[in-house]
Amino acid sequence: MEETEQTADLPLPPATRGEIKALEAELLGGERKLRRREVAAGAGVSLLSARKIWRAMGFPNLGDDDVAFTERDQEALGIVVDLVRRKVVTEEAAISITRSIGQMTDRMVVWQIEALVEDLVAEHGVSDAAARRAVVSELPQLIDSLEKVLIYSYRRQLNAGVQRLAVRAQAGLEASAEGRDGEEDDAPLPLARAVGFADLVSYTSLSRRMNEKTLAKLVTRFETICAEIISVGGGRLVKTVGDEVLFNCETPVAGAEISLALAEAMAADEFLPQARVSMVWGRVLSRLGDIYGPTVNLAARLTALAEPGTVLIDSATAAALAEDERFILIPQEVQEVRGFGAIHPVLLARGRGRGLVVD
Repeated sequence: MEETEQTADLPLPPATRGEIKALEAELLGGERKLRRREVAAGAGVSLLSARKIWRAMGFPNLGDDDVAFTERDQEALGIVVDLVRRKVVTEEAAISITRSIGQMTDRMVVWQIEALVEDLVAEHGVSDAAARRAVVSELPQLIDSLEKVLIYSYRRQLNAGVQRLAVRAQAGLEASAEGRDGEEDDAPLPLARAVGFADLVSYTSLSRRMNEKTLAKLVTRFETICAEIISVGGGRLVKTVGDEVLFNCETPVAGAEISLALAEAMAADEFLPQARVSMVWGRVLSRLGDIYGPTVNLAARLTALAEPGTVLIDSATAAALAEDERFILIPQEVQEVRGFGAIHPVLLARGRGRGLVVD
């Protein structure tokens, strides 16, 4: 029995202390030799300012005697401080940008490690615990490749953001100028956007009956399909929360196409349950990678009112789509919606045309 267990573990031996130490040195750019005051002094900044930046990055608190930093930490701190000194950005903006990097990379790393663990379990047939002990040994051969793809993706995404800001299509510019109520630059909220939600039906009850592997497959499939459709439709996936996705895009037409495609894709998928989808055209505030405002809240409320497999919009959004033959608009009964009073929901259905094509 002992020999069998040892043999089963042979393909995935746990990482040794030496391997872990070598991997840390590679990732951190050397051994930990510096204390926090030394790093702050080396970057020419007060410890208080340094701690603000480290907190924004998501680092834990450390004591004065903890030898926890490397020269690369000092270099990175100096880069952020230099942006403020050269007045490229204010300190407040630098903290916000740094926080965005810390939060996004933290989520990315967790995602990637889970993907590696799942792959090792599937490939070698070992337990989740054995895969987690061994994943450290797999990382050294991936670091350079993942880092290059990360930088490539960042630059592509930044370019896409520039395009949205500066060289959008005329339809998008006109839609943004009009907004929801004809308001222009003096509107209380700056951005006119189509905001949509897609929510899996009966997710809570389904998740109680599923084992870990099946639930992971459902969530992954849902997020993958949503991400592909939103991307093809020219939108942005703002965030996912379990059984729900939030997206936005620059025109009501794009929002309608994405919404219909999401509802249709879930209805056609044999593994996933149907989805309730909503979309509202209005103004939003974009902060910390998320979006806020009454438009987002109304879209969330409409999702709860939608029937499985359907898309609900409000009457103002319907008015923006009324002349487009690609959509059919079916008024629904007036509903009392918390925080908004009487709302006139409208069922959005497919009219002429194929809609989005996800190849």
